[in-house]
Amino acid sequence: MEVVVDLLNILHMQPSGVSVALGLLFLALLYWYSIYPFSVLARCGIKHPKTVPFFGNLFLFRQGFFHPLSDLIKTYGRVCGYYLGRRAVVVVADPDILRQVMVREFSSFPNRGTIRFASKPMSDCLLMLRNEQWKRVRSILTPSFSAAKMKEMVPLIQAATTALIDNLDVHAESGEAFDIHRCFGCFTMDVIGSVAFATQVDSQNNPDDPFVRHAQMFFSFSFFRPIMMFFIAFPHIVAPLAGLIPNKRRSQMNNFFINSIQRIIRQREEQPPEQRRRDFLQLMLDARGSKEYDPLEHFDTVSPEQQSVSSPENSLHARDLPTRRPSKKLMTEDEIVGQAFVFLLAGYETSSNTLGFTCYLLALHPECQRQVQEEVDDFFRRHESPDYTNVQELKYLDMVVCEALRLYPPAFRNFIGDPCWLPSLRPGALARAREIHP
Repeated sequence: MEVVVDLLNILHMQPSGVSVALGLLFLALLYWYSIYPFSVLARCGIKHPKTVPFFGNLFLFRQGFFHPLSDLIKTYGRVCGYYLGRRAVVVVADPDILRQVMVREFSSFPNRGTIRFASKPMSDCLLMLRNEQWKRVRSILTPSFSAAKMKEMVPLIQAATTALIDNLDVHAESGEAFDIHRCFGCFTMDVIGSVAFATQVDSQNNPDDPFVRHAQMFFSFSFFRPIMMFFIAFPHIVAPLAGLIPNKRRSQMNNFFINSIQRIIRQREEQPPEQRRRDFLQLMLDARGSKEYDPLEHFDTVSPEQQSVSSPENSLHARDLPTRRPSKKLMTEDEIVGQAFVFLLAGYETSSNTLGFTCYLLALHPECQRQVQEEVDDFFRRHESPDYTNVQELKYLDMVVCEALRLYPPAFRNFIGDPCWLPSLRPGALARAREIHP
């Protein structure tokens, strides 16, 4: 202690002065930490809105992403950016650059954006897998989505549809206003529970069903909770500790879905093949034991037209591609649970919102509603019930749904890769985008 006092005397500083100096140094470092990631986009020549220390542009998205992103594109151009917390995100709305990223240089962008704090079963779903693991699981799953196998699940969807129609009849007879979006949400939940989780759910009549209750836990997630704001502000500090911090709500939800799928898998293994329910879970179990799978080269990374005009070298390479080859590694049980979970993640709100907005638009345009009604009435004069094949005859209804998707897209962005790829794009494409929106 005497040595420290002597040293302070030598430096002509008092202990209180050192505390002030250390405090100022700490504040300076903290401020530097809070803003230093926010120079990435500027160095790449990408325009972006003004940032807030620690959180970037996160607060722009309190009410969602659709309108803020549209405003960003209008203000800063077809190539712009923002900071989601400390992560730089490049927004590309230019068709030429999108074609370059999604088609011509697809092999350079094989992964989606990462989520630091994802846990099982979400971390094992196809949306989160990366590189060779994604390639292996995707190649095993692809044959499960053939038209013949999709037809096997039509009865499960029709059962949920019958329940929806019965409930809509009750509301219609009452003559009172009701929330049709909620009805579609329950219908979608019933379909996902039946098709993906092999669980008979009647959320339309039993909203307190355990499956419904645990699914709603996931969709009640918000970035703007205090603990999540702390994670976003200090990701490198919190990330190693995330698995150690107890989260009763998350653990309860994850364990429910994992245990449910594992229990059903055990039941299926004990049943004779002819007694097994034909749902997506069973298709995955069948695919897990299959000796064939689709190689990555067969995925829709380029169109047939592009393949027809490819170079001789590419044509030679295409002839050398194997059509089928034995699978080297099968899906794990965790991966099967993850793919069932992705149905809930990607299918619930997207489907219910599309149905809700379609009805909303038909209510605004009664002339279109009458034409849809006439087409449907004519359809039922020719068919007893809809199925996977004959429903494709409803051309006008298909156009109505497509227009609803155009006006109110449930999935309006594709989050891939990291911002480090931007300098690899051809300068000419960026220049053209800036010429259009300087």
